[in-house]
Amino acid sequence: MAILWLLSCFVLLVGSYGCGVPSIKPVISGYSKIVNGEEAVSGSWPWQVSLQTNTAFHYCGGSLISDLWVVTAAHCEVSTSDRVILCEHDLSSNAEPIQTKSIARVLTHPGYSDSTFTNDIALVKLTSAATITTRVSPVCIAASADVFSVGERCVTTGWGYINGITQTSPSKLQQVTLPLLSDTECQRYWGDQIQSNMICAGASKADACKGDSGGPLVCQRDGTWILTGIVSFGSPICYGYIPGVYAKVTALRSWMDQTIATY
Repeated sequence: MAILWLLSCFVLLVGSYGCGVPSIKPVISGYSKIVNGEEAVSGSWPWQVSLQTNTAFHYCGGSLISDLWVVTAAHCEVSTSDRVILCEHDLSSNAEPIQTKSIARVLTHPGYSDSTFTNDIALVKLTSAATITTRVSPVCIAASADVFSVGERCVTTGWGYINGITQTSPSKLQQVTLPLLSDTECQRYWGDQIQSNMICAGASKADACKGDSGGPLVCQRDGTWILTGIVSFGSPICYGYIPGVYAKVTALRSWMDQTIATY
């Protein structure tokens, strides 16, 4: 069994893998937290990537959206000298058979502002295609016309701080279930900082935190996970009573499509 697990990150298995349907099913126990978090089942979020410097320091998350493209947050300031790590679960382990990918291009939304975090999205093109396996596969992307309901429970994942005050980072991938908020609810916390290309989730004693930036917020439809948001900003101490803010994929989908078609 151990040998099969090791091979599964590299061997292209028989059959085709669609987006948004993990071969290894996630196990989600309600409103667990990334802050004081819940470890994900290894391999159950196969689109999750770790963005790392060339010294193997994890600084942001991202989502695999095809075998050649990853989406992340513009504020992560990804460099072509960085690397994309696939099939990662435990950052402290040297035994995991990860796929390490170099970066050909980083394309940041031209309307991104580092003062307001509007249009907080970047596309990363890999120099070579990822091998799609049971543990590495893309997430589906929300269409421009998709509507996600207030109160709908969605999931974000990452290796961000599990304690924002002590700045303690986990070694293993964490997950959290969060409710979506309306713009009006979110503006009670963030005021006019919330724009139409943002979506809020949380304020439920759970939160994403520093290090989760760029990672996915996914909502499930008919058994398929849809990328709905990209971790953007939130409370600096991540104590769970203020909603996190995510780049809104439905508002940014057309830019994603145009950019990928161009490059």
